[in-house]
Amino acid sequence: MAAQSKLTSRNSALVTAVGLGIYLAYRHISRTAQQKKGKTEEEIKVVIAQHDSRKEKAAVDALFIRRLKAILKILVPGWFTMETWYLALVAMSLIARTYADVWMIQNGTAIESAIIGRDVALFKTHLFKFIYAMPAISVVNNMLKYGLSELKLRFRTRLSQHLYSKYLRGFTFYKMSNLDNRIANADQLLTQDVERFCDSVAELYSNLSKPILDVFLYTVKLTGAIGAQGPAYMLLYLAFSGAVLTRLRRPIGRMTVTEQKLEGEYRYVNSRLITNCEEIAFYQGQKREQRTIIATFNKLVNHLRTFIFFRMQMGFLDNIIAKYIATVVGYLVVSRPFLNLAHPRHKTSTHSELLEDYYKSGRMLVKMAEAIGRIVLAGREMTRLAGFTARVTELIKVLDDMNSGLYERTMVTANVQKGGEKSSVQLKPGNGKIIVKDHIIRFDRVPLVTPNGDVLIQELSFEVKAGMNVLVCGPNGCGKSSLFRILGELWPLFGGTLTKPEKGKLFYIPQRPYMTVGTLRDQVIYPDSHEEQIQRGVKDEALAEILNKVQLEYILQREGGWESVQDWMDVLSGGEKQRIAMARLFYHRPQFAILDECTSAVSVDVEGFMYEYSREVGITLFTVSHRKSLWTHHEYYLKMDGRGNYEFKPITSDTSEFGS
Repeated sequence: MAAQSKLTSRNSALVTAVGLGIYLAYRHISRTAQQKKGKTEEEIKVVIAQHDSRKEKAAVDALFIRRLKAILKILVPGWFTMETWYLALVAMSLIARTYADVWMIQNGTAIESAIIGRDVALFKTHLFKFIYAMPAISVVNNMLKYGLSELKLRFRTRLSQHLYSKYLRGFTFYKMSNLDNRIANADQLLTQDVERFCDSVAELYSNLSKPILDVFLYTVKLTGAIGAQGPAYMLLYLAFSGAVLTRLRRPIGRMTVTEQKLEGEYRYVNSRLITNCEEIAFYQGQKREQRTIIATFNKLVNHLRTFIFFRMQMGFLDNIIAKYIATVVGYLVVSRPFLNLAHPRHKTSTHSELLEDYYKSGRMLVKMAEAIGRIVLAGREMTRLAGFTARVTELIKVLDDMNSGLYERTMVTANVQKGGEKSSVQLKPGNGKIIVKDHIIRFDRVPLVTPNGDVLIQELSFEVKAGMNVLVCGPNGCGKSSLFRILGELWPLFGGTLTKPEKGKLFYIPQRPYMTVGTLRDQVIYPDSHEEQIQRGVKDEALAEILNKVQLEYILQREGGWESVQDWMDVLSGGEKQRIAMARLFYHRPQFAILDECTSAVSVDVEGFMYEYSREVGITLFTVSHRKSLWTHHEYYLKMDGRGNYEFKPITSDTSEFGS
């Protein structure tokens, strides 16, 4: 007894020491994280557009249920879909697996009873039953795995297609990055978060369905074996432990949301380095970029370390409450009819009958306790799912807002000239009016306003009819690009009336043309596909003639024909890419085209020929350029001075210079 007491005291001292060590380590980590946090945020906030400062609520509550139901309607759009079939397949596999577990308990108990009773014939009978059942049980297990894997993939396909249909509708993908600041990393949400959400939903369906079914079946079986009180106590413990652990796990949802945001920021700063690698190399900015990336990474690591420590604490409580105490309750429940000598069930039972009954009831009760533990632990996954659900719901809401013309951050107040006096008028996106009409572009008292609320020109009014080429000039930041973004409907109207052709009859060519992934033909007909080219009735011979117009006929032979696939951004020179962009213009033949310094790398004679050909095929041009050689190809000029003033006048022999 003395030795046992001494051992107990040593164990208590050891537990106390370990607990104190964990507490001190946690305090040290927390202080270090807090000290680093201030430095990290100061270094990052200049580079990263911070997400919405409000904490996203992510907990297992009524709001989570409503959000999940809305997304489930996307994942499973109807009863007669393949998703429903796979849900049924998983459910049937789970039922079959549960019945297989019950049968294996009964058959295994019978085998052990035959061994103890030295009954060779009975032993062989039950052993061969098990051997015969092995293929069927293996099929059930693998059908369950197949059904779950296919369900995850189909969920991801449904949700991804739904989100991309919204994200790539109109110019939503552009507006989300440039007009709204609620989501800074849409790529993270559309890829990683969607995958994790769908995996979590499918796993939760399996992890909840099987234990719930197990609890139901074992409750029925055990009620007949040990009475209704035993399963009732276990179910009461399930309700109690589930409520306690769900309350303690609430921070997991919020921490999951934060983790995904920080992952998105870390991914963003890495993608910036790749996108702007040439400029950074010229500036020799690798040290600065390294500080930014490491600071972002440290911010993520500090959060993950805090999250890991919290999960460790919750894991300790999960094991105690959901596993070990549940097992203790199970022993107490299963022992009642055996330890109670007056219990009517075992008054006349022999020792072997007691042993067989105990094994059977005990194993069923252990299985039931395990099922209850899995249900309780499924709450942990449900809390994490709440975080992913909040992220996906936020993305859907922002996409719906974008497609409805609603933005956040674009409410501004500007001084607008009215009646010779300046009065403060609130400008809101969507206040303007767009009239669709062919062969004319008219700005009628349209304010030139950036998404940040900067008013570049209070009211812009001019009219351009087909055949009137316009040269747009002015210093940097005067509003040239803003004018074209409003004209292309990338930016919202804040007032006035804009008359223009529909989007497909306007074409924009930037200084650095975009080269798509695909064949040489795809570069010329972009954004059309080869099938759309055929529907237009344009043959490859006509495309070759277009290349001849921009003096690129040699490229067909050099690159190996129309079907050649290359990394066109690297293969083509700057001048060749600009001429490919002009070839696209001649292929599409829109009513109006915006040329934004798009011939800066092309010789003057080739440039002049392309402008003359544009006039021949009836394309009216808006040109931003500083080349004096282009004046002869335009009838009007629009000059902005960068201080809110502009003039729109015809080009005459008296016109001597334009603002640069």
